[in-house]
Amino acid sequence: MTKKSPTASSEKTSAQRHFAVVGAGIAGIACARTLVQAGHRVTVFEKSHGVGGRMATRESDFGSFDHGTQYFTVRDTRFAKALALTPALVRPWSANTVRILDEHGRVVAASPPPKEAHWVASPGMNALVEHWARPLADAGRLLLETEVVQIEADKLHPQRWQLQIEGPGPGRVHSGFDAVVLAIPAAQAQGLLLSSQQGKPLQTALAGVSVAPCWTLMLAFPQAIQPTLAHLGPQWNAARSTHHRIAWLARESSKPGRSPLERWTVQASSEWSQRHLEDDAERVKGKLLKAFAEVTGIRAEPPHAVVHRWRHSQTIEPLGKSHAWDAKSRLGVCGDWCLGHRVEDGFVSGLEMALEIC
Repeated sequence: MTKKSPTASSEKTSAQRHFAVVGAGIAGIACARTLVQAGHRVTVFEKSHGVGGRMATRESDFGSFDHGTQYFTVRDTRFAKALALTPALVRPWSANTVRILDEHGRVVAASPPPKEAHWVASPGMNALVEHWARPLADAGRLLLETEVVQIEADKLHPQRWQLQIEGPGPGRVHSGFDAVVLAIPAAQAQGLLLSSQQGKPLQTALAGVSVAPCWTLMLAFPQAIQPTLAHLGPQWNAARSTHHRIAWLARESSKPGRSPLERWTVQASSEWSQRHLEDDAERVKGKLLKAFAEVTGIRAEPPHAVVHRWRHSQTIEPLGKSHAWDAKSRLGVCGDWCLGHRVEDGFVSGLEMALEIC
């Protein structure tokens, strides 16, 4: 066996850097895992109790709901290669999709067959990012329910960064980071940079980004179980709607790997969500239930009906490039909103962020 020289060993050690990634959605995890694969140390901070961001799955007594991202497409070869490593986690979803014209539920026509496959993660949309994040979690480098509230120069090593955090774990400050990547919604990244008085070039770049909110309604009808009973309501499984409240509806039980109990996810339009952003959740639920009945013809009272508010959902005005990196300050931002709002946009953003800085 050839013995490594002390010089080679020290060069490898000095080349390793420690990065902080704020946000554990698909962009943050894609960035973090790429940096780890390049031989660096990474600590990921996520204020929620789980990973995935809008690739989210909500569990209930009646089954799960993909209450964020509904499906994803695959266009970038790098994304395709990454998915090919986990074939059991991704499955095609051939939804019988229609277009709804008005508040009376009138169907315009079945949507033409998609030009590209629609995919979902199984058993829920969060499964893919959870799988990619597991090595970080196993190594103790994924800190959940931990919110970064301040970015500042490291008190002992001013050429590095330290983060002030709020969370259940010990310690309010994490230090020694060679660079910090914010893989969170643009508005949150902008707020953190402004309050920390850091990253002026990034603040300028983020000023033009606009992302709309989305109210989501989740419904379950346990009296209808497929395939032993016929569908409750319409014979289609997904719809793009021009109803003044609803933009999208999907029958969760039509997705591969899901429970057969009848469940629906209903997403309000960006415009309606913005107008009712601060409304009481019960008021929003009532309005969306009424719209759901108008569109689907399902008048039965659902035993399970809850709403979730996404403050940052559909990108209206993207950054216009996959990421932004300020080499002088060693701060960067990435996320699906850099390119659009597709799952693949988030993956590409996180990947190219890591490739630039590592």
